[in-house]
Amino acid sequence: MSNKYAIVLAAGKGTRMKSKLYKVLHPVCGKPMVQHVVDHVLSVGVQNIVTVVGHGAELVKTQIGDHSEYALQAEQLGTAHAVIQAAPMLKGKEGTTLVICGDTPLISPETIQSLFDEHERLQAKATILTAHLEDSTGYGRIIRGENGSVLKIVEHKDASPEELTVQEINTGTYCFDNKALFEALNEVNNNNAQGEYYLPDVIEILKAKGEIVAAYKTANFDETLGVNDRYALSIAESIMRKTINKKHMLNGVTIIDSASTYISADAKIGSDTIIYPGTMVYGNSIIGTGSTIGPNTEIIDSEIGNDTVIKQSVVHESKIGHLTTVGPFAHIRPASTLGDEVRIGNFVETKKVTFGNGSKASHLSYIGDAEIGQGVNLGCGSITVNYDGKNKFKTTIEDNVFVGCNSNLIAPVTVKKGSYIAAGSTITDEVPEDSLAIARARQVNKEGYYKN
Repeated sequence: MSNKYAIVLAAGKGTRMKSKLYKVLHPVCGKPMVQHVVDHVLSVGVQNIVTVVGHGAELVKTQIGDHSEYALQAEQLGTAHAVIQAAPMLKGKEGTTLVICGDTPLISPETIQSLFDEHERLQAKATILTAHLEDSTGYGRIIRGENGSVLKIVEHKDASPEELTVQEINTGTYCFDNKALFEALNEVNNNNAQGEYYLPDVIEILKAKGEIVAAYKTANFDETLGVNDRYALSIAESIMRKTINKKHMLNGVTIIDSASTYISADAKIGSDTIIYPGTMVYGNSIIGTGSTIGPNTEIIDSEIGNDTVIKQSVVHESKIGHLTTVGPFAHIRPASTLGDEVRIGNFVETKKVTFGNGSKASHLSYIGDAEIGQGVNLGCGSITVNYDGKNKFKTTIEDNVFVGCNSNLIAPVTVKKGSYIAAGSTITDEVPEDSLAIARARQVNKEGYYKN
């Protein structure tokens, strides 16, 4: 197989999006469209990607990073003009070049690979990715000869009545022999109503030279959808969400209501996990096997162990162990690590905290900037007082400590293992091992006070 290259077209501003955010950076299932495209291209073994940027160039570069080289299209003068900006990186190289738009997030790696395979099988100089569309109004038509070879691409406005009946359309994705591509680009002109340089003209140039031009028809038109406005964005989101959810269900995940469940493209979920309605799984989250997530739960860039239950809660950039329960109505904020068989109950908030195995905070507590040992019980209303208005301080609670209800632990402070904190205490000093700490004023009764 020859070398594989790719040119990703991502220079357009996308005025129909009516947004300050550049078109290709709009997310679909939690990831920018152009990132979906680059990830899919990389997955088929492309050695070199050149992303053509224009509007929002620095933001696009920041998103994609070093997975691509970049070419600047300072003026948007058509698709052929965009592709030729990649000449300094690719011109003269042997191999096959994929040209793909950065606003086509639904195209699958399998389809991209099939396009490469068909191109090389037929030894074509160009291969067009096509699709069948019942109502092909507005699309360029693929006109084939009797032997199935591609004769030409006809734009809708230029098509004859007979050509308008053709339902095979040009999707705007191509494979080219790399050398032939850049040689033909030098012959493209802008003698058209828009005064732009169009990539489909390369097809005509190659045909005129007697070169083989082929077409690979994908079975799924939805994959080829280009996103140009918010309506198309919503369609792409819906299609991708269904595809992602189907993949997980076929891999053994139970999704009770797929329509109300959102799972990012990069999330991983183990078999026998149950996802209840209203659950959102974002980013690179990982959920183990046999867990129960939801209803109405957000998991954001977090790792969840096996046989863990999280319901009606938010977990953000944190790690949760096996056989742990969270919720309802808990908030696990970033940098929290909960061990195995931990219990975080209703209206408990954690932040930058480590919970040892078997520890629990069952209700109405804030635990932040703290290290909690194993077998610790934090009673209702326990607070680690970590902030003095300027700085954050750490609370350390060692193994097998019992903290009574409505206790304040004023950081920095350490509670040694095996100790008890009496309910209602405000702890400011270290508590020794196996001790009972009582830090509250003695009760004073004023008898007859309200009779005076």
